[in-house]
Amino acid sequence: MTAMSQKSFYRTASWLVLACLVVPMFASYYFDDMFSSISYLFENPALTQLGWDSAGYGLYASGYSVLCVFGGLVVCGILLDKWGVRITGSIFVGMMAGGAGLVTWALLSGASWSLQASYVGCMLFGLGSEIAGTAVTRSIAKWFRGGPMALAMGLQLAIARLGTAFALVLSPKLVVQQAGHVYSLAETARPALVGMGLMAAGLILWAFFVALDARADHRPKVEEAGSSGAFAHTGSRSDAEGKSASAASSDDETFRFRDVLGVLGNKNFWLLGLLCVLFYSSIIAFKKFAGAILIPRFDIPAQAAGWMVSMLPFSTVIFAPLFGMLVDKFGRGTRWMVLGSILALVAHLLLAFAPAGVPFWGYLAMVFLGFGYSLVPAALWPSVPKIVPDKVLGTTFALIYWVQNLGLLSFKWLSGFILGSSANGPVSVELMFTGLCVAAVAVAFLFLRTSARHPELRLDARNS
Repeated sequence: MTAMSQKSFYRTASWLVLACLVVPMFASYYFDDMFSSISYLFENPALTQLGWDSAGYGLYASGYSVLCVFGGLVVCGILLDKWGVRITGSIFVGMMAGGAGLVTWALLSGASWSLQASYVGCMLFGLGSEIAGTAVTRSIAKWFRGGPMALAMGLQLAIARLGTAFALVLSPKLVVQQAGHVYSLAETARPALVGMGLMAAGLILWAFFVALDARADHRPKVEEAGSSGAFAHTGSRSDAEGKSASAASSDDETFRFRDVLGVLGNKNFWLLGLLCVLFYSSIIAFKKFAGAILIPRFDIPAQAAGWMVSMLPFSTVIFAPLFGMLVDKFGRGTRWMVLGSILALVAHLLLAFAPAGVPFWGYLAMVFLGFGYSLVPAALWPSVPKIVPDKVLGTTFALIYWVQNLGLLSFKWLSGFILGSSANGPVSVELMFTGLCVAAVAVAFLFLRTSARHPELRLDARNS
């Protein structure tokens, strides 16, 4: 096969790979957010045969991050670099589906231990989802290196978040709000049953990706389309650099456990990790309790709240790929992070202090939050391959997700506690989210300063 035809194969296959990878993530995002717009069900245990209250729902939601925080993400990220995305990813995509299945079974059973079983299922689902997401991100970095990586990551993120939008809009239709109605187990579990159908589709397409990735690795490599990525170009190194790379010891390219210490000692890793945990906690924890916040704040019905908060994922469908293209074409990623963090701060200030009972302010807040939710990830995730070598890329993504889940575990639980115990819960919890955004803006400015002081990292350089 000629170099040109090999390169053409990789470029075509890369987009097919992306199409396969987005479906498991769509299913994951849907299942994770299936109760977000109907969280009012858990304000009173008497509303459902399931009998959960807000604290119980908060406990269930926090289960997503438990195994991730207590070592699972770090260990599995190392396995990802040791065993590769096909083996490790397959194990944890399966765990994701299995955990979702346990949650669904517990919801349908309605037994006294349904909350405990759902909590365990959510733990398995959470670890599986995070490692599956790490494998997906690492695979995109592999297949799109030297090309439109930010665009590809933006598209993956946009379609995954469309799963959230699907959940936010569909769940109020599956579980219709009715005054004085006690919701049966079957009614409460309807969103989960839809999620299991999506999981099945995700498993099938993940298997197809594994076959395609294995086939690509067994093709003869040529420099123009070799292992450095589908979009890598010849001539990207000088002759001296090429000879030096060829002469390098293979040990330098092999992952070792001591490499984890190198990642942990990297200041830029901690800046990205802190920005990730602060920014995502202010949005993901908010989404978990969106119905319980928006309905009383703006005096709207559950379906309207679902549409209002669905503006977040719907906006990313358009703007995440668009901002990804802008990062690829113009660079300046650290500036996008600063701007996105500021927009999220403005959104939560509106949610906390805007006049009550006026839905316009809620919609405006969602506009700002949607832009921020697109800007920061479009620049943040493509920055990770710039701060660490390829051999520890999976470990680095996993460590960042670990830091993120440490915050999510805390703030999901804290959000449920505040809403259940405070006389003015929606405003009180929004003050917490505002504080997170203030800290995120500060960290984003620190990363901007790092980019200015270390131009060799090319953090603000174009990707293509």
